[in-house]
Amino acid sequence: MTLPDETFPTPAEQSTHPDQSPEARANSPHPAAAHKKSAMKNSSRKLVSTAKKPITYSDAGVDISSGDRSKQRIKMLARKTFNRQVLSEIGGFGGLFALDLQKYPNPVLVSSCDGVGTKLKVAFELGIHHTVGQDLVNHCVNDIAVQGASPLFFLDYLATGKLDNSVIETVVQGLSEACRANGCALIGGETAQMPGFYADNEYDLAGTIIGAVNRDSIITGENIQVGDILIGLPSNGLHTNGYSLARKLLFEVAKYGPDQYVNELKDKTGAALMRVHRSYLAIIKKLTGAELVNGMAHITGGGITENLPRIIPKGMGAVVDLASWTVPPLFEHLQHLGNVEQGEMLRTFNMGIGLIVVVPAEKVKKAKAVLNRANERHCIIGRIVRGERKVTYN
Repeated sequence: MTLPDETFPTPAEQSTHPDQSPEARANSPHPAAAHKKSAMKNSSRKLVSTAKKPITYSDAGVDISSGDRSKQRIKMLARKTFNRQVLSEIGGFGGLFALDLQKYPNPVLVSSCDGVGTKLKVAFELGIHHTVGQDLVNHCVNDIAVQGASPLFFLDYLATGKLDNSVIETVVQGLSEACRANGCALIGGETAQMPGFYADNEYDLAGTIIGAVNRDSIITGENIQVGDILIGLPSNGLHTNGYSLARKLLFEVAKYGPDQYVNELKDKTGAALMRVHRSYLAIIKKLTGAELVNGMAHITGGGITENLPRIIPKGMGAVVDLASWTVPPLFEHLQHLGNVEQGEMLRTFNMGIGLIVVVPAEKVKKAKAVLNRANERHCIIGRIVRGERKVTYN
C-alpha cells in the first residue's frame, strides 16, 4: 500500500501527548511515517538470484536464432508465390497488396479462415508434413470460390511447442505450392513457438484467405429456383473434415496401425487419410465463366446435410439421390467399423462428394459438356424442390 507523502495526526492522536508542545509534536516521528520508512527499507532489499548463469529466451524453450534462420528459408518459399500486386516483403508488420482495379472495377472482397483439424494427428504419426499446407490452402480457396471469388492472398498461422525447423519449412513448402497452383500470394503469416502449450513435435495450422469478385458476379444462391439440378463433383477422400471420428474408428475400434494395409480400403490407413483436399477453383471458373451456375456448396464439416442448405433460398429444399454415385470404400468401411447410422455419416463426412453445383435445368447439357471437356468426373445427384430448407435423401 502506498501512503501519501505527508500524514497529519488526527485530534485523537494529538491528545495522546497532552504535555508536548506543538514544536515537540512536530519533531516527533508519526507512527504512519515510521511505518512508511520501514516499508521502504524492506522494499530496497536486493533479491538474490539462484541462477548460476544468465537465463535466456532459449532456456525457456524459444530459440530465436534458430527460428530466424528458418524464417529466411521460409521467405524464399513465400516469394515464389508473389505477383506484381504484392508490394511488401515477408517480415514486415503487415503484407501490402494492390488490388487490380482493371480486373475488378467494382470489387467485393471475400474472406475465409480455417484450419486442418485433427488430420494433423495423422500427419504427426506418419511424419508426412508436405501435404497439410496444401490441404489448408485448397480448403480456404474452395470456400471463397463457391461465392464466385478468385483468391488474392493468403496468410498462415503455425503454432508449436518444440518442433524441428525442417518440419516447419516442409509445411510452408506445401502452402507455397498450393498458393502458386491457385494463383494466390502467400504474403505473410505467423510461426509461434509456445513451449509448454503444445506437445513436442506437434503443431496447429490455420490460415486466412482474401479473394475478390466483381459485385455483379457474386454467387450466393439467391438465384436458385425450384427445378434446378444438383451436380456432384467427387472428393479426394475425407478432405479435412471428420477426422476425429475416422481416427477413433480406424485406430481405436479397429486398432489398425497408420502404416497398415487394409483390404477394404485398398490402401494403407494413413495414406487413405492423408489424401490431399482438392481445389475446385479451375473447374468452378470454367462453369461460372460460362454463366451456368446458380449456386455452389463446398461439402466440408457437416456433410451434404448441413452445407447444401446454406445456399438454398427460403421456401426451397433439396432432394438428393444416394444411389446416384458410388460411395468410396473408405466411407463404407468407416460406417461398418462403428455401425454408424446413415444420418450420422451424411452430416459428418462428404461421402465422396466434395462440391455440389446448382445448375438451371435448361443449362445442364451445356454444364456437362464443360465438365467433360475438363475431364472432370461428375454425376447428377438431385434437384431443388419446393418445401423446407433442408436436404431429403432418397
